[in-house]
Amino acid sequence: MTSPNPFRRSDALSSGLSDSEIRRALRTGELERLAPGIYLDGPAAEGLDAVERHRIRARTTGAGLPDGTAISHVSAAVLHGLALWRPDLSRVHVTRDGKTGGRRGSGRHLHVVKFGADDVVEVDGVPCTSIARTVVDLACTAPIDEVVIAGDSALAGNPLLKTALPETLESLGRRQGIAAARRIIAFLDGRSESPGESLSRLRMDQIGLPAPSLQEVVHTPEGGFVARTDFYWKEHRIVGEFDGMGKYGGPDVVRREKLREDALRDLGFHVIRWTWGELSRFDVVRARFERAVARAGR
Repeated sequence: MTSPNPFRRSDALSSGLSDSEIRRALRTGELERLAPGIYLDGPAAEGLDAVERHRIRARTTGAGLPDGTAISHVSAAVLHGLALWRPDLSRVHVTRDGKTGGRRGSGRHLHVVKFGADDVVEVDGVPCTSIARTVVDLACTAPIDEVVIAGDSALAGNPLLKTALPETLESLGRRQGIAAARRIIAFLDGRSESPGESLSRLRMDQIGLPAPSLQEVVHTPEGGFVARTDFYWKEHRIVGEFDGMGKYGGPDVVRREKLREDALRDLGFHVIRWTWGELSRFDVVRARFERAVARAGR
């Protein structure tokens, strides 16, 4: 979908609209206020979700930034198209190359941190922190769920980031949140194929489950393909599957999934499954895993 073009109050005034006409258009829905002094055509803005609205705000903000300043943090993640989990999109995040002077306003959060030589790129025509720098900035400042999902999606799109991320992190030197960021960056894995799988892996780590293999392919003894698994514990022959809503598109999909699981069980695998709702109470999944371990040991 092509994003509608925003315009500023000054543009509206220069085109002949008065402030009273702008206010009336806002009341009637002909215009929509995207941010103070920035508007969208109301009908064209219908159907835009929060991420797409933030993308437009970030691009508009980025177009007017001075040299040495770039869109950053969650706003940069939006511009790069990284997967996000319940992000706070109330402010556009901007970073200026420097040491002091950061501040947070109603619609913008200014960070002041030194940039490395490769930390700023152009995205959608505006200066933006690189993917590596964006993930590192999030690792230092954002909730761990958000960082793991964004970081896993970044690695899935560019495996070379596995080396670039720790290098970018260490180039920052001493910085608040750096110790936690090191642990998070080391945990990231681009083999997680969805936010749900990333959160599942994080919950396993947090609750003390042994780390599984990811995306393991299971074959029959004759070499025939059976399944590619989300999570696999080889020692116990346990397969873990995250049931995201996207897996089910109708009766045929459900039937194929059941046949797939039956084939795994026929080969002696123990299959455990969980849903979005159980990610917030993962002790239920741990109990399911422990029962599967007990069955495997009989």
